[in-house]
Amino acid sequence: MADSKRGQDYVPEGKSDSVCKKGEFIVGALRLDHGHIYGMCTGLEQAGATIGYVYDQDSAKVTAFKEKFPHVTVLESEEALLDRQDIKLVATSAIACDRVEVGLKALEKGKDFFSDKPPFTTQEQLLGARQKVKETGRKWFVYYSERIHVEAAIYAQKLIEEGRIGHIVAIKGWGPHRLGLFSRPDWFFEKEKYGGILTDIGSHQLEQILVYSGAKDARLIASHVGNLRHPQYPGLEDYGEAMFETDNGIPCYLSVDWFTPEGLCTWGDGRMIIIGDKGYIELRKYVDIASSKEPDHVLVVDENGEYHYQVHGKVGYPFFGQLIRDCLDRSETAMDQEMTFRSIELAMEAEAKATVIRGFA
Repeated sequence: MADSKRGQDYVPEGKSDSVCKKGEFIVGALRLDHGHIYGMCTGLEQAGATIGYVYDQDSAKVTAFKEKFPHVTVLESEEALLDRQDIKLVATSAIACDRVEVGLKALEKGKDFFSDKPPFTTQEQLLGARQKVKETGRKWFVYYSERIHVEAAIYAQKLIEEGRIGHIVAIKGWGPHRLGLFSRPDWFFEKEKYGGILTDIGSHQLEQILVYSGAKDARLIASHVGNLRHPQYPGLEDYGEAMFETDNGIPCYLSVDWFTPEGLCTWGDGRMIIIGDKGYIELRKYVDIASSKEPDHVLVVDENGEYHYQVHGKVGYPFFGQLIRDCLDRSETAMDQEMTFRSIELAMEAEAKATVIRGFA
């Protein structure tokens, strides 16, 4: 499943130390509409979780999932999975607009929940999830993979926390993706189902901005979306950008698009620049174009010189182990729950208030 040319099938490779006993943390996978479910479950399995059960109404998706996780038990219905008392966490990559439904059911059944991004497509869905978390005390995690499943991004966070580039001054993020028209399901082209480009892949950027800036919130300054070159798909937005100011005074910019050319060896040239008052960091997450096809490049310039760290296979993915321990210990180390929700809320606000750019007559 680790297809580097198709973002929806990309599964980062890497190992994590097991944080629990065998069989102590059992996961049920439900509604396999997006390939991110493989990255989600692989990360959990490498941290010690048991991918125990699966259900999807599409038997072909279940068959493919069982090839990756051969020990998984296939259940006969969604209700059967949600009723399993031994399941600690329900994971889903349902159609984006339907993910909240799965989460609400999971929390009602006393389970924690792990959603693909975006976890919501409307403000009403977010309000319902916030209320359900408050009522049940359960956890609602989101697979913001461009930070939590990228070793370069994790290493950059460490450097920032160590003060390597001083106080953060500005953050700029780019999230280009390959469209892959013929491999996409119909719902991918319906805005009411995927939520718009800023809601979808823009939520990755907002989550990183809040984490790297050390902020709890941000203010939208301006945003733009458009279907610039795909008039045959009127529901598609192929370009989006937004500007924010964090609550600790850091200006931030994000740009996302579906224009990755076929000549690139991977699905997208994701980058981020974090500027400090004593240096800056550039992340070249998935490739260093025309130089190295290996992922996870961290470039640093500080008061002492220029540095290039290639950290693939050297950092690991601590998020998944932290998630497991948070569920078992009822702690909060993997993700701040309110920041998890606020990231997508800001993305949805940027989408809702965006000026539409017209790219073709």
